[in-house]
Amino acid sequence: MKIVVAPDKFKGSLPATQVAAAIAAGLHAGLHARRAGAQLVTIPVADGGEGTVDAAVAAGFERVPVTAAGPTGEPVRACYARRGEVAVVELAGVCGLARLPGGPGSSRAAPLTASSFGAGEVLRAALEAGAHRIILGVGGSASTDGGAGLLEALGARVLDARGEPAGRGGGALHDVAALDLTGLHPAASTAELTLAADVDNPLAGPDGAAEVYGPQKGASPAEVALLDAGLRHWAAVVAAAVGQDWSRSPGSGAAGGVGFAARAVLGARSRPGIELVLELAGFGTALDGADLVITGEGSLDAQSLAGKAPVGVARAAARHGVPVVAVAGRSALTEAELAAAGITAVYPLSDLEPDQERSRAEAARLLRQTGEMIARDRLAEAVTKTGAGA
Repeated sequence: MKIVVAPDKFKGSLPATQVAAAIAAGLHAGLHARRAGAQLVTIPVADGGEGTVDAAVAAGFERVPVTAAGPTGEPVRACYARRGEVAVVELAGVCGLARLPGGPGSSRAAPLTASSFGAGEVLRAALEAGAHRIILGVGGSASTDGGAGLLEALGARVLDARGEPAGRGGGALHDVAALDLTGLHPAASTAELTLAADVDNPLAGPDGAAEVYGPQKGASPAEVALLDAGLRHWAAVVAAAVGQDWSRSPGSGAAGGVGFAARAVLGARSRPGIELVLELAGFGTALDGADLVITGEGSLDAQSLAGKAPVGVARAAARHGVPVVAVAGRSALTEAELAAAGITAVYPLSDLEPDQERSRAEAARLLRQTGEMIARDRLAEAVTKTGAGA
């Protein structure tokens, strides 16, 4: 029997590597207790947000440390992943919500001043190290600056009406009068840049970056309106510089507008983050001869159906005819929704520990226990099929 364990992180609890290891340990214990064996393959995954670099490193990439600006300008230790001429840059790891002073949801959230500058610094470091194909994971952004900071870090000049550098952050976009691309890093326009994203929002408007995601970044209703107006103004400035308006392009609203800047100025294209990560990890090859895939994340809900990692894993497994079960901290999906996503069963940790805080704190133990349960159920199913065949 061959089992592939390919979970995403359990947000606020364990990274994907530890989730996969705990499930695998439970599977091994459960199989051993029943004098059975299996080939276990662990492939931690991500969808372009937090954990994307870790997933690349688990797939054989080298971790490259970089010091860059956090979302509010303070220097942070970040990294990107590299294998040959391919690099994986994770915005969340350098200037995402988790990098806000105090962490996500902190009272020090800075919806008007947070910037994507640090992501541009890491991207520049990868380019200058010789990467020609770059995957930029854009989930988990703390800023709504339209990608202005990213472009500035790559050598563009974002200028006010006096020809001076405009301030950073979405709140300063109103003051931008021109975008000067003459100093843009030469490699930025020649490298192949792919955005790993799971959203298709435009830059501005009712379904744009500010309206949909601004409140998650600490923006009040008045600040959301200010940010949205700033993004509209920024779109006009960029259109004047590049000769085309990209603001309505699907995915332009990703990462507070980083998707817009990357597409309009850097020629980036977008793909679902989980698809890219699975390709990097050689997931298709790992499925050869597999009898079962185990995936999961902290919460299986409506957002999961919109392209999050577990559903991406299930769809890839379905193309190879391999059944999939999921492990989750909690599941809000119906049996019909799970079946439509290609997931045959779900094992919520909430069934073992209803208290959410305790479940998060003891996730590793609960995941090992769940791995044992899956091993038991899988072996029982195999026995039933054998008996029916006889």
